Amino acid sequence: MRQASEYLYVALDQMTPEEAEGLARRLAAEVGGFKVGMDLFNQGGPQVVRQIVALGRPVFLDLKLHDIPQTVARGVKAVRELGARYVNVHAAGGTAMLQAAKEAAGDDVGVLAVTLLTSIDGETAQAIGWQGSPAQIVERLARIGQEGGVDGFVTSGEEAARLRALWPGAVLAVPGVRRSADSLGDQRRVVTPDAAWRAGADLIIVGRPIARAADPVAAAQAFVQEIAEGMAS
Repeated sequence: MRQASEYLYVALDQMTPEEAEGLARRLAAEVGGFKVGMDLFNQGGPQVVRQIVALGRPVFLDLKLHDIPQTVARGVKAVRELGARYVNVHAAGGTAMLQAAKEAAGDDVGVLAVTLLTSIDGETAQAIGWQGSPAQIVERLARIGQEGGVDGFVTSGEEAARLRALWPGAVLAVPGVRRSADSLGDQRRVVTPDAAWRAGADLIIVGRPIARAADPVAAAQAFVQEIAEGMAS
């Protein structure tokens, strides 16, 4: 059985490559892995990914690829060469794009399909033009992901349980996780760490509440404790 710490992935966002590597070194013994987002990747490029991969923890490269199939396939191939364990693509890119991503990934990289961003609530989804509730939109996009052969999904904790019931073998990455005392920031559809685990999350992704804490190690340990409580309940 996995340890509680293995579920926790820390998002290395809104910091310089030097800050990200330093934080990752401090946390490597406490967490399951790290998420490298677009802002950090745009600053540090492939080298920052290699440096974090070298710490011995899985890296989820959060690039949200969304383009024509051939272009996305080339992007995923580059991710594979960096040693990242996961990369995400937008399910809205369609079945052909998702199939191309998975083919390029092979067995080395897990391709996770983004359903609906956790910053988007029902009102925003309607304004964009999506039909239905966030839960219905997520399920519709996840079905496209399944047809495209992806390994799993990036989804909010609110929809994770439904996706786990529909696709028991999928890898579920849940961002926007907050403890009850944490600020929501720009997130809207959030869950607590223990609730994320109970909903079926494999990657419980936490950014600012750990990265901006006065003591990131203690903050990470607090999240791990809450995950452990969910596992024990």
